[in-house]
Amino acid sequence: MHKVRWGIVGAGRIANTFASDMAASEAGVLQAVAARDGQAASRFADRYGIPRSHQGYEALYADTEVDAVYVATPHTLHFQNSSDALRAGKAVLCEKPITVNAAECRNLIETAGTQSGYLMEAMWTWFLPAIRRAKEWVDAGRIGRIVRIQADFGYPMPYDPESRIYNTELAGGCLLDLGVYPVAFTALFSGTDPLELSVVSRHAPNGVEDDVVATLKFEDCTATLGTSLRTKLSNWGYVFGEEGWIAIPDFWRARECQLWVVDEQVDRFCDDRETNGFNYQIDAVNNDLMAGRLQSDIVPLAASLRFQQHMDLIRSRFQQPLQAFR
Repeated sequence: MHKVRWGIVGAGRIANTFASDMAASEAGVLQAVAARDGQAASRFADRYGIPRSHQGYEALYADTEVDAVYVATPHTLHFQNSSDALRAGKAVLCEKPITVNAAECRNLIETAGTQSGYLMEAMWTWFLPAIRRAKEWVDAGRIGRIVRIQADFGYPMPYDPESRIYNTELAGGCLLDLGVYPVAFTALFSGTDPLELSVVSRHAPNGVEDDVVATLKFEDCTATLGTSLRTKLSNWGYVFGEEGWIAIPDFWRARECQLWVVDEQVDRFCDDRETNGFNYQIDAVNNDLMAGRLQSDIVPLAASLRFQQHMDLIRSRFQQPLQAFR
């Protein structure tokens, strides 16, 4: 069976996770890796048995032995790297967030359309079996009409304005890096845009947000999202309905989901994967490409644009004065 030949753009931490989980892919194989530092690319290739390594991204885009690329560079490079790869005729799976704002996302989607190229944001959480089972429970009406959604994702990160996560020139801050997960979780279960939004944000000395709480009012439900670089949050996701509720521990990398009716757990699902979970999205892309599809039906481009629009809205409320308590 023909396998999709993958190249990796970037050789950092998330690229290692992708390469590790490629071993569990049924229809994909790592063919090449590129980094700005050629020695870093060579070491990465040796570590994972990748046949080809390149110094510079353009060499990878020009590699005729590569069908698809995984963009694993810092946020601010996603738009350019993905655009360049699409124009070179490569299918693109871009690490989240796919861009740093909605305007860039629209432009990238337009480029994919113009090039008739495949493009997907690597929102791997949506492919995890536990998340998919929770969505099936909701769609089957097992918790009734959704009333509230809650999701938090935070880890303490020491302040360093030169580090990627705090660097203003690399789109640092907790919203794009961690907050995209609660935003995507809410989008999955709400399926629509908020009517109203309120935000409380706190900021590091260089101005990037390091703690955010957002409340979104939808037509039929309310969502509360939290993200932080100041503290470890619960990192659980919840979907509350009129007839039951769902709890998902560590929802961003979910291995289980629980279905409750008031105080009784009535169902539970656990997966027994031995991977990080990236393999589910990898094989979904492989299947899309072999079927000739230009985007995912699980994480369509409209969903990625919605994530960006919602994060733009949240950002627009940063540091707005609140009415004092009297």
